[in-house]
Amino acid sequence: MANILVVASHPDDEILGGGATFAKLADAGNAVRAVVLSEGATARYAAGMAEQLRLAAEASAAAIGFASLDFLNLPDQRLDHLPLIEITQSIEPIISEYRPEIVFTHSEVDVNLDHGVVARAVWTACRPYSAPWVNRILAFETPSSTEWAWPGASTAFLPQTFVDVTGTIDRKVAAMECYSSELRDYPHPRSIRALRERAATWGSKIGVPFAEPFVLLRERL
Repeated sequence: MANILVVASHPDDEILGGGATFAKLADAGNAVRAVVLSEGATARYAAGMAEQLRLAAEASAAAIGFASLDFLNLPDQRLDHLPLIEITQSIEPIISEYRPEIVFTHSEVDVNLDHGVVARAVWTACRPYSAPWVNRILAFETPSSTEWAWPGASTAFLPQTFVDVTGTIDRKVAAMECYSSELRDYPHPRSIRALRERAATWGSKIGVPFAEPFVLLRERL
């Protein structure tokens, strides 16, 4: 069984990006851990919402089956104002402690700047001579961010790895329902119906009812 780490920018990204995949991996006996870098609240909500999001994240983590959930409480929507080295250094101790063989994180192309910063920091923290135990790094799609990237070939999310999540899509939905403040009405990409439809569309590409897509950034066989 493998040690797996999910590195997300905000509370709910760890579910939007691959919640059904992470539930499937946890069910298979892997130690799937998540870390959320930003508190996810101060740029959008009144005081006190950060704690509500934390409680929602903990309930969501239980629904998925994460072995642990860490919060770094960096400022929401302001990660591009911090030196990249500071963000990288906040991730490195977690990489060293959990020694994941597989790491999932954001796509660098996302319209949300926090996502791109975290993707770069994870890539740096997992450089081969610093974390030689990391054998695979994958980028997930974050609905309402990845598909809204600036248009162009260099900013396209082009997955080549797909996970059949037919058996765990309901777990992803249950986990997202813990984040009631982050859900939106259909046809918003973060509505429950749209999340199911998105997984069904990806599933149709590989001949299964539901799937989640990933870009394989690095693999060592």
